[in-house]
Amino acid sequence: MEKITQTIYDRIDNEVYNSEGDIWWRPDSVLHLLKTSVNPCRVGYFQRHIQQLGINPQGKTALEVGSGGGILSEEICRMGFKTTGIDPSEPSLHTARNHARTSGLDIRYDHGTGEQLPYADASFDCVFCCDVLEHVRDLPKVISEIARVLKPGGVFFYDTLNRTFISKLVAIKIWQEWKRWAFMPPNLHVWEMFIKPSEIRELLAANNLEWREHRGAEPNASIPKMLGFLRKRARGEWTYADLGQNFGLVESGDMNIFYMGFAIKNM
Repeated sequence: MEKITQTIYDRIDNEVYNSEGDIWWRPDSVLHLLKTSVNPCRVGYFQRHIQQLGINPQGKTALEVGSGGGILSEEICRMGFKTTGIDPSEPSLHTARNHARTSGLDIRYDHGTGEQLPYADASFDCVFCCDVLEHVRDLPKVISEIARVLKPGGVFFYDTLNRTFISKLVAIKIWQEWKRWAFMPPNLHVWEMFIKPSEIRELLAANNLEWREHRGAEPNASIPKMLGFLRKRARGEWTYADLGQNFGLVESGDMNIFYMGFAIKNM
């Protein structure tokens, strides 16, 4: 898989993450849905495999690439990892640092990009990259850098959006574009930047990362019920907090929209 062309990359709105103020931890923010609607599914998936792999997080180092406001980094820290987060958005890093401090969590946050990680080779036992791979310009470079900073035998955990007809209908049209239901900002995602499971497996193999598994995640409600939830929010009957209490992702075998996975760096 090649890096995204500049024409396609120019369509995505990554500037939303540079908005002033706390756009991550306020319950009335769309990004707070990552905590309420997405994290329970993926954190449970990651924790299960950490246990199955016999990893004791205590004393182990973990990096989150694209840590944003720290919503996932704090979960990683609470698992017991010595946690570092890195992100290109200074406003998001400011929010993450403040929230970690008030939560009593010792997390290091650095400014940087996935394409050029400022860490020595073999620095981390685990690397996490979630809600990020479908946002980067040079995906092959990001995977290469993650493999470089991962220790031999270390684990790379990730999630991303699949590039299918269904993901275009649901994640782009319904969730972003069609005002009757949309709850995400326009151009938060660009469908052409979504990643097929076969493409990420190819990149993993090219970087000495042994792919182990993919699992899908789907809405916890039927399509008609989901549309009803989204319509309530669009009409102002529900807040984002209300939506987060009722709508979320659950692990499944369906990878048409969203999937999670992990790989291990060869010794």
